[in-house]
Amino acid sequence: MAAAESPDESGTVTRSRSTAPAPGCKGLDEATVVARAQDGDLSAFEHLVESYQGRLFRLAYRLLNDRGDAEDVVQDTLTASWRALPGLDRSSAFGSWVYRTATNRCLDVLRRRTAHPEDSVDLTGLWPAIGPLSGDPHRTAELAAQFECLSRALAELPPDQRACWLLREMHDQSYAEIGATLGIGTGTVRGRLARAREKLAEAMIQWH
Repeated sequence: MAAAESPDESGTVTRSRSTAPAPGCKGLDEATVVARAQDGDLSAFEHLVESYQGRLFRLAYRLLNDRGDAEDVVQDTLTASWRALPGLDRSSAFGSWVYRTATNRCLDVLRRRTAHPEDSVDLTGLWPAIGPLSGDPHRTAELAAQFECLSRALAELPPDQRACWLLREMHDQSYAEIGATLGIGTGTVRGRLARAREKLAEAMIQWH
């Protein structure tokens, strides 16, 4: 997911060889880059892809616990974003649009799965790699175990609660942004977050 991507003539996002920032876009604010992409500037769109694909992949991976499904969601979202660009009323709406689209695609995948909790959780890449901590292998192993416990607890949350928690805690979205992403009111967001936090706290009590 680290390579830069751009749409081909059909609108499909394909990988390009360079991972450097798109020329001419470095230092520009996102609204300006989006406006350029709306005018058909492919290098501006590549810059947006580079900015969002990692974040979207982490969100999708933590929601779905499946690398292949997460990659498909990100690919579909970025392809759709190229087609949707001309219809965005405000260039600043791009980030909200891709988060909303990716999240809802993930929820669609989860709805198609069985209602049972995950029998196994793919933990690879869910969290940043943990290197040795000042020569303390015990602390390193302890942190790895905590991340594993949190991953399994997240996998057992209902998808709507998991989405709220990830958007708030891992992607720093406001209640209003989460509500817009999921199509729910801020009161519902608060309720789902409260239930998710309560369940995660119970699952992580051994680490408190």
